Amino acid sequence: MTSAALPSPRLRIACLITNSEIGGAQSHVAALLQAAPAGTEMILLAGGDGPLFGIAARAGAHVIRLARLDNALSPWRAVGALRELLQALKQARPDLIHVHSAKAGALGRIAGFLLGIPVVYTVHGFAFKPEAPLRQRTAARVAEWLLAPLAARVICVAEAERRLARSLPVAAERIAVIANGIPDTDQRANPQAPLRRIVMVARFAAPKRPDAVIRAFARANLHDCELVLAGDGPRRQAMEQLAQQLAPGRVRFPGNVADIAALLASAQVFVLASDHEGLPLSVLEAMRAGLAVIASNLPGIREQIEHDKHGLLVDHDDEPAFSAALERLCADAPLRGALGSAARLRWEQHYGLEQMIKATWSVYRDALAGTPRAARVPT
Repeated sequence: MTSAALPSPRLRIACLITNSEIGGAQSHVAALLQAAPAGTEMILLAGGDGPLFGIAARAGAHVIRLARLDNALSPWRAVGALRELLQALKQARPDLIHVHSAKAGALGRIAGFLLGIPVVYTVHGFAFKPEAPLRQRTAARVAEWLLAPLAARVICVAEAERRLARSLPVAAERIAVIANGIPDTDQRANPQAPLRRIVMVARFAAPKRPDAVIRAFARANLHDCELVLAGDGPRRQAMEQLAQQLAPGRVRFPGNVADIAALLASAQVFVLASDHEGLPLSVLEAMRAGLAVIASNLPGIREQIEHDKHGLLVDHDDEPAFSAALERLCADAPLRGALGSAARLRWEQHYGLEQMIKATWSVYRDALAGTPRAARVPT
């Protein structure tokens, strides 16, 4: 007589991120939660009270709000957040923790080490890049150096981030490069249409530079065109005041926009200015829409966009050059169309959601099995 086979236990994956607000890292986490395969229980742990909790719940994930987890730099606040996280993880009992963002990445790696749970750490952008302020750069490098050995696997979203990761005490075979991916949509822009709208989608906080975009837009000789700065954050009020001073009545601040695809489809040009970046999702969204892109000339963005082929790369602190790039694109509808078509094709070839999900789950399997093998999606 043979006994019936017992059902396999469900795999439990915990995704930890500092804040539940809208942003690139949060969109990345949302995609992972929504694309989890059958037989997997996904758990979201995050601070704040943002829309990511609702997205996770609708995807069938178990949601845990961490009241003490935030971006504050207070060591005492961090200790309290770690205690709260440890208690939550003991109750959730995940098989693996996938951490995102700086503070959650630090606390999650410590918690995983203390509880004996493997941790996968996705680096959406190291904070010790040369472009970052010295104090922030130094603190970030020390923290990453101390915590690097605690991650079973490190996922970098760009080759530029992998090069930084190699300067840390982490074995090369534990580092994977998986480019960000986003799902397709049927909403497309018509960049060759008469220029009426330029859009930037970003949080109003460092390292984003909406001030540089406002200044370049105000300087450029553009008529019958509005600049839309979508997003929210601590610098929004200051940017509204700057826009009123430099380009009164010509800059809109709609806040967090639920349907980004529709907003981008209504535009003819997309811009993004940042002091440093990993592989920004907002640029991918613009590429998916078939928009011509003007973006800061940064290593991660250079992996997305080749200058004069998929968009224009600029030094956002060079106001005359940034304005000239805006004027060039705005005056040349065929160029906007050609760049937009090339950007869309590049997105189709390299930045779809399926590639990212498949590669990420391969890293999960390796971390759980303890097999040192790097996964990579071409960028």
